[in-house]
Amino acid sequence: MAKDGSPSLFRKWVMRQYWRMQQSQAVVGLLLWGTTITLLVWPYVRWRFESSCADSFCFSDTIFGIPATYLGLLSIFFTVMMSVLLIGYLYDQVFTLWTEWRSVDMERNPYVTYALTPNWMMMTALQAEMLRRQSEGDEAMQAQAEWFLNWCKKYADGEMFARAVQRWDEDLGHTPTFWFTDDEAMQRAREIKFDDDD
Repeated sequence: MAKDGSPSLFRKWVMRQYWRMQQSQAVVGLLLWGTTITLLVWPYVRWRFESSCADSFCFSDTIFGIPATYLGLLSIFFTVMMSVLLIGYLYDQVFTLWTEWRSVDMERNPYVTYALTPNWMMMTALQAEMLRRQSEGDEAMQAQAEWFLNWCKKYADGEMFARAVQRWDEDLGHTPTFWFTDDEAMQRAREIKFDDDD
């Protein structure tokens, strides 16, 4: 965030590029690990696939007409892949480390702890409005309903809400001014420019 509270455009641009790289990281990383380890191990076992091999555990030059070198490389590669799968199984089923990872992920996610995404904002504001209308005379409930509506109003000034309003305008026509915000906030949401296409 910049000192005035607006999002840092440079940091956001960097994180967008990082996110793009992450999308293929799992597949690319797995293939890179597989090929790297295969090529590192191959010099140590290559002699077993050559015609000069004189030990008891050797392979001929060809197996079913396919050069044994290719089969050796493939067997190492699939052994690495099966090892990765085994580690994944242990991570998931034996140690269940993903539960702690998810816990930390949720703790660090502002849209789970204190911030509002547009869909949650709309549901929260609707429920708070219903609570306010049904609890007339109960000052404590009225105060809580107002607090929720102020929470929604605060996050109606954010980028997520602006994106939603612009998309709603595009898909559904002019988005009305909601009861928990005002015309100025809706106009600000419409005027924000996004640089996602770079």
